Amino acid sequence: MATLRDIKRRITGVKSTQKITRAMKMVATAKLRKAQNRIINARPYANKIIYMLSDLASESDIAANPFFVRQDVKKVCVVIVTSDRGLCGAFNANIIKESVRYIEQELKDHIIEPMIYAVGRKSADYIKKSNYNLIGKTIDIFSSLEYSSGLKISEELISGYLKGEFDKVVIIYNQFVSIIQQKIEVQQYLPIPLINKEENKEHLSNYIFEPNQKQIFEYLIPKHLKAQFWRILLESNAAELGARMTAMDNATTNAQEMIKSLNLTYNKERQAAITKEILEIVSGANALKAGS
Repeated sequence: MATLRDIKRRITGVKSTQKITRAMKMVATAKLRKAQNRIINARPYANKIIYMLSDLASESDIAANPFFVRQDVKKVCVVIVTSDRGLCGAFNANIIKESVRYIEQELKDHIIEPMIYAVGRKSADYIKKSNYNLIGKTIDIFSSLEYSSGLKISEELISGYLKGEFDKVVIIYNQFVSIIQQKIEVQQYLPIPLINKEENKEHLSNYIFEPNQKQIFEYLIPKHLKAQFWRILLESNAAELGARMTAMDNATTNAQEMIKSLNLTYNKERQAAITKEILEIVSGANALKAGS
């Protein structure tokens, strides 16, 4: 049975942990506001540019463009986007679980070779311990997320695709839905999937093109790829902060409940110890009285 000193020491330890989790929640909350604003500002541009590409695309342009050519897929580059740090609930575990499912069921079952590119320390550490082929990694970018970091990664992926090192690029990441909700997305990055014009007639318009439709189409392709990858990094960053804020809030609440439980145990043990001492004193006094 734990002594009063042990219980008191444990209460002190839980209180210290509670201070840390409360501070981490406050930091995540402050960062989340900025991350939310960034993703809200980035989404309209990233969403609109794919509609513009779909409007501009002609069958001949797509057939002649390496970014849209459909070929036999034998190698797929799977980009796994996780965080660099933990303490964000099941954020990283869910991404890794979905990535493993996709690799094993969607690729290996169809005899397609997976090639992994890890974004974030957690995915890089996991892939190192597995038997998967890690072709590249980028870590420690989310602490100070800059557009240049995303640009470098997207250029690596585009270069590998154009060189034929892999035939398809798929990105697995957490989409930011709300502060308490994240949604895992498995998104094809290359070849570029266009929007079905028949299903999106409201986006179609009559334009006058200058210089011409084909040149504008080719000009927008790299901008689209960079914008989509930047949006994905912003989505993952905001989702991570939301998950961390929720996890630290739950940890703080649980610590408070544990402190209450330990205080109750401490008071019971203290009362029992006092009662025992009183009984010993009374028994000693009665023994002396009987002896005299």
